[in-house]
Amino acid sequence: MENRFKKGDVVCAKVRPSISLIVRLYARKVYYCTIQNDPLANELVYFDSELRSCDAIPLIQKT
Repeated sequence: MENRFKKGDVVCAKVRPSISLIVRLYARKVYYCTIQNDPLANELVYFDSELRSCDAIPLIQKT
């Protein structure tokens, strides 16, 4: 199976969809990501099944 996301893609984790991640590296079937608005934070590691594209997340509207 090929990797779905490329280096530099913006993705979101299924467990924390409100945080945007940037794919830094794909190696050995895992994605190494950084938080989009906090590049100095620790790197996060996810399997393919734990990530999804951020455009698939519906916008939350305040009423």
